[in-house]
Amino acid sequence: MSMDINEFFDRDQFAKHCGIELLEITPGGAKTKMDVRELHLNGLRTVHGGAIFTLADFTFAAACNSHGTVAVALNVNISFVKATGSGTLYAEAREVSVSPKIGTYEIKVTNGSGDLIATFQGLAYRKKEKLSDLA
Repeated sequence: MSMDINEFFDRDQFAKHCGIELLEITPGGAKTKMDVRELHLNGLRTVHGGAIFTLADFTFAAACNSHGTVAVALNVNISFVKATGSGTLYAEAREVSVSPKIGTYEIKVTNGSGDLIATFQGLAYRKKEKLSDLA
């Protein structure tokens, strides 16, 4: 039994718990969204940095695994540029470079108005295993 990329990401229970939805996956790219809920808010009543990070990280994972080869994070960095406390957050990943072993990705998190909320950079290690081999 083989698994396609959408089935693979459907198994991510933490992303489901957070309400993250995979909107699109393309070779080297991905788009996601997360409707802000009470559980995403911190004590200041703005979206918790961990929730924003989770959205960006899931989008990074989708993009770097989009080629069908298992990829895992080596290093990531996030910069928060604007606070938000409601609405929907969107993340879009773009592949900057890719080789047989390493991939570099940029993810932008925006709100419904298109305002930049955070930028995320990720470096992924591409393993030999194929996603289709996971079942």
